[in-house]
Amino acid sequence: MAELTGQPNPFDRLAQLIKRFMPKNLFGRSLIIMVAPVLLSQSILSFIFIDRHVELVTRRICYLVAGDIAYVVAELDMTPGGDNERTYRLARQTMQLDVNYKPGAELPAPGEVRFPILERVLRTELTRVVGLPVEIDTMSDPDEVRMSFDLGDGILNVIVPVKRITTSTNELLFFWMVGLAILLLTVAILFLRNQIRPIVRLTEAAEAFGKGQRADDFKPSGATEVRRAAAAFIAMRQRIERHLRQRTEMLAGISHDLRTPLTRMKLRLAMMGDGEDEDELAQEVNEVERMIEEFLAFARGQEGEQPDDVDIADLVEEVVEEANAGARGTPVETDMLGSLTVKLRRQAIKRCLTNLVDNAQRHAAAVKVSITASNRWIEIVVDDDGPGIPEKLREEAFRPFVRLNEARTPADGGVGLGLAIARDVARSHGGDIFLEPSPMGGLRARIRLPV
Repeated sequence: MAELTGQPNPFDRLAQLIKRFMPKNLFGRSLIIMVAPVLLSQSILSFIFIDRHVELVTRRICYLVAGDIAYVVAELDMTPGGDNERTYRLARQTMQLDVNYKPGAELPAPGEVRFPILERVLRTELTRVVGLPVEIDTMSDPDEVRMSFDLGDGILNVIVPVKRITTSTNELLFFWMVGLAILLLTVAILFLRNQIRPIVRLTEAAEAFGKGQRADDFKPSGATEVRRAAAAFIAMRQRIERHLRQRTEMLAGISHDLRTPLTRMKLRLAMMGDGEDEDELAQEVNEVERMIEEFLAFARGQEGEQPDDVDIADLVEEVVEEANAGARGTPVETDMLGSLTVKLRRQAIKRCLTNLVDNAQRHAAAVKVSITASNRWIEIVVDDDGPGIPEKLREEAFRPFVRLNEARTPADGGVGLGLAIARDVARSHGGDIFLEPSPMGGLRARIRLPV
């Protein structure tokens, strides 16, 4: 019916409510799964037991007290001048009852209730056994229960200690229940910490690897399933490192091998006379040479460099200074940046940022670089006022050897590797690069790196 009327299912609402208040980490959820059922069942059983136990024990004790009072009432000599001191003394010594009689007095007004179960059961038993109108006072003295019986021509006051008609088993049971719950919680926390620690180490190793950092000291530990996951992670890391190493070595080897025939082609072109065909061929050779230089620079930037603590602000200022001192006339501005140290591969990130700044200078009249930081990420933003890139082509711009003629002119001297290399560097650090519209009217390249 709820689905037909469009109303949310009550079970779905309950599930969403539970999900909202559930802990987000595995330790908290595991602790709840272990402790909550035990505490819930213990609480329910204890409540049922205490409720029935209190009722039963209190009724039996009150019945005995009511019997003693009925005996005292039967032994009292109500004749004028009757001597009841012996009865009062025996009641006090053998029954813990402090009894006195006030002729001509009336029952006091009902007072506040201090022990609901006790007073209800006691009143019931006194009425049934003694058979006299009674008022119970538990507020005058915390250690006594005072009862007033209407004898017709006066009031019989009976005082009994609270401990005579109560039992301490309820408090003992409560303290045992709380103590066991605390003990159980302590054992569960210690046990879960030891079980969660290998998972935390695996997570830290994966995060470090995603940021391009070494995690050679990581070893499988913990439960069998966690060890299998850790072993699978180590095997995956080794395969990825082997793949990256082979790719870099192959790239460097191919680029190096191409330089020899390229050099011979340039020598032959130099020996040839001037002509239109020679100029076109020389332009193609120069473009191939730039492409090889891109390959070699990329291989040198990634191979062998280890992450280290780097001041991002100093690195950005260095790139900006080199860009302003370069051959391109487009000025690059940056805000005053504070010190911000992050562990990364300095040369790789410098090349990534240089490619983005150079790409912006190539197609814009003004470029600006800025940095923003949060608890998890650092973002380096490169804005320009150039023609930009249409949204549908921004992802394609990251493909190797792709030059977008709609947004960039083919005569700009690029070989289509700048953005591809930049994204590869950012992703090897656990981050990424995003292309967005710039507030300056052109393109915004946003480098996001984990802290």
